[in-house]
Amino acid sequence: MTYTFLQHYWCFIVSLLGALLVFLLFVQGANSMIFSLGKTNEERRMLINSTGRKWEFTFTTLVTFGGAFFASYPLFYSTSFGGAYWLWMLILFSFVLQAVSYEFQNKIGNFLGPKTFQCFLVFNGIVGPLLLGGAVATFFEGSNFIVEKGNLVDVDSMVNGQWSTVVISHWANASHGLDALLNPWVLVFGLAVLFLARTLGILYMMNNINDDEIRTRSRYQLAGSAFVFVVLFVAYLVHLLLKDGYAYDDSGTIFLEPNKYLHNMLDMWYLTVVMLLGVVLVLWGIGKEIVNRQLSNCKYNGIWFAGIGTVLTVTPLLLMSAWNHTAYYPSTADLQSSLTMENSCSSYFTLNTMFWVSLLVPFVLAYIIYAWRKIDSKKIDRAEIASDDHAY
Repeated sequence: MTYTFLQHYWCFIVSLLGALLVFLLFVQGANSMIFSLGKTNEERRMLINSTGRKWEFTFTTLVTFGGAFFASYPLFYSTSFGGAYWLWMLILFSFVLQAVSYEFQNKIGNFLGPKTFQCFLVFNGIVGPLLLGGAVATFFEGSNFIVEKGNLVDVDSMVNGQWSTVVISHWANASHGLDALLNPWVLVFGLAVLFLARTLGILYMMNNINDDEIRTRSRYQLAGSAFVFVVLFVAYLVHLLLKDGYAYDDSGTIFLEPNKYLHNMLDMWYLTVVMLLGVVLVLWGIGKEIVNRQLSNCKYNGIWFAGIGTVLTVTPLLLMSAWNHTAYYPSTADLQSSLTMENSCSSYFTLNTMFWVSLLVPFVLAYIIYAWRKIDSKKIDRAEIASDDHAY
């Protein structure tokens, strides 16, 4: 295995984890609609218990995504997570708030009341996907950071007679990541992820909750959320194909290339085919539930078509931000500070060791699928919520 192969392999693994995270954001999307889909306390409890059985999958995938990025591309981790920390702290805060809300909303002594914690879940359902989508958009739009590459060699320096650690990368302004939200295209992509999460959340609720009233409301909400998602996604995709991209040559020099991402789609046609297949599956999963007029005796399996389609769409999209000599984390403050697979990855030894460890991933996925099927073996209904003393 060559160093180049390992760099591309771990870029694929990180992209796949990112795509799985986007799919699992259906938990946040469903939580953002607690009050629109659930009109009574009983209905809201059904919604919360449905997502409450899956939120650990989303949180664990988020942590695994960050850990994989840290191990394989540590310079990105230190630059983004260390520089844009206000953006990432808001994301993590919303997810921590989600975990607390599930556990404490119906506890004895909750003086804030269940509705307060339900509002916290709505906050996480909106802020989490929006900011995560905005963070992903910076892979194409760039961020305002500077990397002092000379400090990679000289990690310590003498200041006023004392040794101090030299900072390798730093943010070019005091906003520490929040400035990305001033870019309208970052917001467009963030909103597209938010409405995709809401769409997937509705599809999951229709599949997981056996209640005609919730399914009827979900069908009407599905059409609106899906329409907004498609409009925003198509708008951003057109913008991406027409914009200048961040490329680099064999010497590592980074430069702007007109229509770079369009060239990536043409050069890596196999990724484009997979992405188009994913788009078709997402639209099929949405369409089959919108046109279905039955409430009973229906599988409501649109979530699986749309979920698989989401993974097949997002994975190639993320790969196109890094493969084919593309800078996956461009710097708008200093073009040559932009990060590529070659100038930000771990050593050959680290990537090679992690490669062998990654061969255990299929066994972990098999366990997750088994656990998922056991959890969802029975659909949630009103009788279960009323009789289950351990329900949220």
